[in-house]
Amino acid sequence: MSKQLTKETVISLLRSGYKVNDELSALFKTHGISLPQFNVLRILRGRKGEAANLSTIQEQMIHKMSNTTRLIDKLIEGGYVNRFVCEKNRRMIEIFITKKGLELLNSLDDKLETKEQFLMNNLDNKEKEELMRLLSKIQTSTISENKL
Repeated sequence: MSKQLTKETVISLLRSGYKVNDELSALFKTHGISLPQFNVLRILRGRKGEAANLSTIQEQMIHKMSNTTRLIDKLIEGGYVNRFVCEKNRRMIEIFITKKGLELLNSLDDKLETKEQFLMNNLDNKEKEELMRLLSKIQTSTISENKL
């Protein structure tokens, strides 16, 4: 593979990622949350009432970030999540999604599905499967820092 083709492929991948990010961010912004905040709420809803701690949330986030605590604080301010600090071990913090957080996600489900369909409307199912396969190969590749 030529170096130029590799560069063009990476640039195209970045442009596509930014387009998806921009479209989803615009959707969530109309509901007063950011894409990372949505991601946290999605993770908590998936736990089906079971508590999560900060490290569990960070491990599952699509975009790993160091400011997860700030994201949680903003979601608490909005009434979308609750945080409980264990009295016996103050380092043990449990985070739960609230009824308001679940209602927000439920109100977004159909809109998000419509947006996802819009973003992928140029691909048929076979192409989506192939794209998923190819992206998976990129996501699982490991690069040695010594080679960079």
